[in-house]
Amino acid sequence: MRLWCRVCLACLLVVLATACTSPPNKEMDQAQGAIDAARAAGADRYATTEYAAAIDALKNANEAVAVRDYRLALNYALESREQAQNAARGAADAKARVRAEVERGITEITALIAQARVRLAAAERARVARRLLQQPRAELAAAEAALQKTGEAVGAEDYLAARETLNGVKERVDAALMAINETMAPRPAARRK
Repeated sequence: MRLWCRVCLACLLVVLATACTSPPNKEMDQAQGAIDAARAAGADRYATTEYAAAIDALKNANEAVAVRDYRLALNYALESREQAQNAARGAADAKARVRAEVERGITEITALIAQARVRLAAAERARVARRLLQQPRAELAAAEAALQKTGEAVGAEDYLAARETLNGVKERVDAALMAINETMAPRPAARRK
């Protein structure tokens, strides 16, 4: 029995020693493949922290191989692969959240623009001075241009750019709508002396 334990221990030491005598090329290749897949999923834009951690871990693995510390290289390679896989999952989740946010924004702004256009038409029928409607009309045109640009970004599945394009548009449409409404508000009658 004692001899059997010594043989098993010797075999285990041989396996451990041979496992750490060569670079973990397979694991490093898997890590690089996971990083490439994460980049394709948009992790470089939507899950930047995890993606950067994966790249750093693979860099550390390469540095460990250079100094022949293969056990450390293996640990870094496995960490890199795991971080890259997490980045790919995180990117998919973040991309879906940003897309939903952009779609809600487009819907809300489109409704506001339609409401503002109706009020603008009413103001024109009420013969409000053109100069009073010039700025709101320009704001609505700018908002519609931003919506068109947003639609192009959504079509290209660049939801971060789409979100950036929508930034501040709702506030501009709200301000235009308020300006139109102010032109339609009844004026107080002038007092006679």
